[in-house]
Amino acid sequence: MQPPANAKNPRVSFVIRAFNEQKHLGNLLAAIEQQSFRDYEIILVDSGSTDATLEIAARYPVRVLHIQPSDFTFGRSLNMGLAAARGEFAVLASAHVLPLSPEWLANLIAPFDDPVVAIAYGKQRGGEGTKFSEGQHFIKWFPEETDLDQPSPFCNNANLALRLSVWKAQPYDEHLTGLEDIAWSSALREQGYKIAYVAEAGVAHLHDESPAQVINRHRREALALRQILPKSRFSLGNMLSLFVRSVFSDLEAALRQGVLLRELGGIITFRFLQYWGTYRGYRGPLTPSPALQQVFYYPPSALEKKSTSGARAADRRGENPASVR
Repeated sequence: MQPPANAKNPRVSFVIRAFNEQKHLGNLLAAIEQQSFRDYEIILVDSGSTDATLEIAARYPVRVLHIQPSDFTFGRSLNMGLAAARGEFAVLASAHVLPLSPEWLANLIAPFDDPVVAIAYGKQRGGEGTKFSEGQHFIKWFPEETDLDQPSPFCNNANLALRLSVWKAQPYDEHLTGLEDIAWSSALREQGYKIAYVAEAGVAHLHDESPAQVINRHRREALALRQILPKSRFSLGNMLSLFVRSVFSDLEAALRQGVLLRELGGIITFRFLQYWGTYRGYRGPLTPSPALQQVFYYPPSALEKKSTSGARAADRRGENPASVR
């Protein structure tokens, strides 16, 4: 296994958040090793995995940090990983993305030649098992054209690079239940920093979610949006209007692609779950209870496994020589 070119003082620090990612993590780490840009380190922030995630990480030059499930938020886990980073730039990657090119990393950090760029994020597409409607979402929000001075604050931490010096001055909000990336980028735009979108830095984003997980993802993001924009509203009428428009848009796309009959049921189901979750997020309490936060971040089956497998997971953590408690 060839180590990165400059492991002691890397230019880039990968920060990867993981919970039970044995299905995809090895593919991501192998793809990172195939990148043309080699000056990096890899930090994995694990939030209590009970599968083979940590054994897979131990096969690669990865530094592992651990955050307790009861302490987890997206912002807090990112801040933990970034505080340990030694690079000039950090690349945030979901454990279930797969780079589409050996030039992915080089393309993603190229915009930082402009000292005013604080964030660069890349294209996302679906992959094997991606629900049709989510694939359409990726196409809508991650276009084929690069924009090195994007006017909007939109970005996504599943495939994003940032300037560490900017993060040190303003860490992520640790209390949001989602959209911590957009809240952070919005603040930076107001300070005059640029956000670069790099279409050439593409990944496949591989969600494999149950219906309950789809609802919870959009529910916690809606709650976060309420916290970021207290005056925002989402009524039952909004839900029905967006559901109908999105379904018809997806059906038209499926018809053009010749997959309408195959995808019809999945389109209706996914769009209903998406907007029902959003509606529920706008109806619930603004500050979720600890129990509700656990539901947001962990599927029920995983919580059950954690309660019965804690000792075994702790033993596995001890087997990783790079592990940092």
